Amino acid sequence: MQRSEINEIIAQADAFIGSHGYILPPFAYWSPDQMRAPDVADMRARGLGWDITDYGAGRFDEMGLFLFTVRNGSVGDLSSGKGMLYAEKIMISRKDQLSPMHRHNLKAEDIINRGGGDLVIELFAPDTLGEIDREADVSVPTDGQLRTLPAGGKLVLKPGESVTLMPGIWHAFWAEGRDCLIGEVSTVNDDKTDNIFEMPIGRFSEIEENEAPKHLLVSDY
Repeated sequence: MQRSEINEIIAQADAFIGSHGYILPPFAYWSPDQMRAPDVADMRARGLGWDITDYGAGRFDEMGLFLFTVRNGSVGDLSSGKGMLYAEKIMISRKDQLSPMHRHNLKAEDIINRGGGDLVIELFAPDTLGEIDREADVSVPTDGQLRTLPAGGKLVLKPGESVTLMPGIWHAFWAEGRDCLIGEVSTVNDDKTDNIFEMPIGRFSEIEENEAPKHLLVSDY
């Protein structure tokens, strides 16, 4: 992705998020120099801030995701079983933009449709080796009620609805009708090691520096 494209996506995302009444924290608007300062090293280590990915495929409109990590604990906290064991993100899935099939080894997450279009989530249970089970039903809690779908079933979340995805559950998602604002509340988020994709793709984008960054991405840290 080109840096100019990333800068434009950030501006568009900021406007879209604000249109739904969600207010980003002040550090969202820090300059690159402010985010590079020594006294915010812990924020960088926790991966707080802007995150835009095309999964290395170079087709952001077709396969990509906008994310902003608002808060995040550390893997060390998770290992000890005490401390800040949670994370929060706000995300945007554009209409018909795929976030490809993946699972997490450690992270449990609530995915919440915060507004806009429908959020469609394709689901598979893991087999005994953690791979996709294309035969077994998959059960997930949706706003406290357990729902069971066939392998590859598509769960549709209307604005205000949510689903809990436990570690190991395979999922892909996209917005239908309109762009969708998505909330994520989870256990500690580790995007460097805890994303297992079905396809041979990467979590972060390669960036062509054709202009100066307006804000740094977590991948710039």
